[in-house]
Amino acid sequence: MSSGAGAAPKPPSLSEGVSFGGYKVALKADMPSPGFVFEPYRVPEPIPFWKRLFTPSGWSRTKEDAILQFMNAFTVSKLRKKIGYNKKQFQEQAFNIYKEVNKLIARGDIPSLQKALTDDMHSTVKNEIRKRQSKWKSVHWELVEPAVSIRTLKARMITLDKNDLNKAYVQLTLEFITKQKFEAYNSKREVVSGDKSKEVLVKDIWVFERSLFHPGAYWRVCARITL
Repeated sequence: MSSGAGAAPKPPSLSEGVSFGGYKVALKADMPSPGFVFEPYRVPEPIPFWKRLFTPSGWSRTKEDAILQFMNAFTVSKLRKKIGYNKKQFQEQAFNIYKEVNKLIARGDIPSLQKALTDDMHSTVKNEIRKRQSKWKSVHWELVEPAVSIRTLKARMITLDKNDLNKAYVQLTLEFITKQKFEAYNSKREVVSGDKSKEVLVKDIWVFERSLFHPGAYWRVCARITL
């Protein structure tokens, strides 16, 4: 099918490289990472409106929330200046990575996963795959597109030099709500878990990380958050 002038660009696959801000960069498996998630996302504790307005604890909470929002805005502003960040474009790219990483996990393709994950995350996923393979011979995984929703929950920057804010890593936390199909098989191809005829609503929270100062840097998954 030919693409019209107004057609939306298709997000690239991991094997093609990552396109961001109009530039395509090659994927490398040796990109360094801080090795931790800075201020992992957690669901904010609900606070009544009256408590925010009329109590010291409410005033303190409002101040804390304002600081957190400022940190989000500062990180996004830095991304826009450095790499031409666009929220919609990034979410499309992140969803493409989410989809391909899950496909590779289902196939048990540990070497290919190294391109999309930080070293620590790759080690975690590798152990999960080996544990699964000791229980099930193979699995069927399918994503029902489009995603139900994609939200950016948090944006944080890890600076390595307080005098040079360009020498930093950025971590964006995204929530994916999708419909998926899953089925697991034993060595005789008998179904032992799941049902690929049924759609299951799944919520995942993933952290994507990118260096702002390494040549050829690109977004990778550095963590999954369980609430």
